[in-house]
Amino acid sequence: MKAPPDADKTLNMILSRLDDMKAEETVTIDLRGKSAFSDYMIVTTGRVNRHVGAIAENVTKALKENGIKGIHVEGLPNCDWVLIDSGDVVVHVFRPEVREFYNLERLWTQSPAAAKAI
Repeated sequence: MKAPPDADKTLNMILSRLDDMKAEETVTIDLRGKSAFSDYMIVTTGRVNRHVGAIAENVTKALKENGIKGIHVEGLPNCDWVLIDSGDVVVHVFRPEVREFYNLERLWTQSPAAAKAI
C-alpha cells in the first residue's frame, strides 16, 4: 500500500490525468490560505455527459491507485457536473453550459474588494 501523496503531488497527478483524458479549459485555483477545506480546486470541462463521466471515473481511479482514501464523488449519475473531493484537491468536471452557468472560477478568484462591489 502506497502512502498518500502530498497536495502538490496529488494536484500534478490529477492534472496529468485530465490532460490524458482530453479535459478542456482546465483551471487550477490555489486555495491555500483562502479555505480550510482544501489546498487546490480544479475546474475543467468535458465535451458531453459521457466525456464528463469518463474523466471523473479516470481521476477517481488514479486517486485510489495512488493511495488516497476517503474520496467523495457526487454527480456521476447525470454527469452534468461531477465533484471529486480527495481532501487536498477538489475537482469539478462540468459540461460546458453548466460550467458557464455556475462560473465557479469567478467566485474563487475575485479579490475581496471586487466581491464587495457586486
